[in-house]
Amino acid sequence: MKKVTLLLGPLLFIATSVVFAGAAAAAFRWVETEHNFGQITQGKPVTTEFKFTNKGEAPLIISKAYGSCGCTGVEYPKEPIMPGASGAVKATFNAANIGFFNKTVTVESNAYGGLMTLTIHGEVHK
Repeated sequence: MKKVTLLLGPLLFIATSVVFAGAAAAAFRWVETEHNFGQITQGKPVTTEFKFTNKGEAPLIISKAYGSCGCTGVEYPKEPIMPGASGAVKATFNAANIGFFNKTVTVESNAYGGLMTLTIHGEVHK
């Protein structure tokens, strides 16, 4: 009985590895992951779009996308992005304070790697 268990354990591991290795996955290909707004005016919102293509073999589903602070609004596709199709994550920054800023947008999805961090930065003037 012990020999059967020793033989079946590795065979089961190999079989499940082969099944999961063949599973299709979604994959982002971003045009850019960082955007410099340059000099912007305090209290006037600025927006950029982070464009991407699903280069994977499965539909890409963004489950959540959010800014690192309340001053950064985020919009993202709610429908699955099919393989080969494109989409965008839109980030809007509304500066309350003067000076340099560096903010992030976190994208949670079923893509390989799971989390993606996008960055926006610039300098706020009156």
